[in-house]
Amino acid sequence: MSVAPPPTPAFVPPRHELVRRLPPLLLGLVLCGFGIALTVNADLGLGPWDVLHQGVSELTGIPVGTTAILVGAVVLLSWMWIRERPGIGTIANIVVIGLTIDLVLLWLPEPEAMPLRIAFLLVGVFLFGPGSGFYIGAGLGPGPRDGLMTGIARRGPSVRLVRTGIELTALALGILLGGTAGIGTVLFALTIGPNVQFFLPRLAVDRPTPDPSDAPDLV
Repeated sequence: MSVAPPPTPAFVPPRHELVRRLPPLLLGLVLCGFGIALTVNADLGLGPWDVLHQGVSELTGIPVGTTAILVGAVVLLSWMWIRERPGIGTIANIVVIGLTIDLVLLWLPEPEAMPLRIAFLLVGVFLFGPGSGFYIGAGLGPGPRDGLMTGIARRGPSVRLVRTGIELTALALGILLGGTAGIGTVLFALTIGPNVQFFLPRLAVDRPTPDPSDAPDLV
């Protein structure tokens, strides 16, 4: 039987620790946002949550990054019922990634040649590794979607089952709303785990053993 992790404590570090942890946190989130923007313009398929963000954006006309912020805020509200506590990193995750996506998409060209689109996709997917390593390794709180996962899992289902169900639900809703799923979606699903596993122990502030419950919130 899979044992769900305990509730995430609210973590407010001392000032000197905050000064040490904020730069890698923000760097990681910017890298993740930049990676998402690259995959959006590659137009070869996005990660499940970004398919949802793009679908909502197509429906409402709200920019993709702003949509990601709004969806993250709605997910965070669900923490009231699942006993999770946000940290500084949780709020930063919602705001910084979304703003980065919108800012990058303002100037990033949309490539037409397939080799360039593939390059955008590969670089974008790759950036989730170091981005997650810096962001998670800062230890300032999980992303809103990770908190949703662990909160539901504590009520009985396994973490694997809950994570898979959440990702597939986001993907299905995104496709129905017009989001782009494709080879990039498959590539993201196959590489995100090994990519983050490689970078996390190397980029973490305290270089801890990676905690499975603190999985990356980048899809």
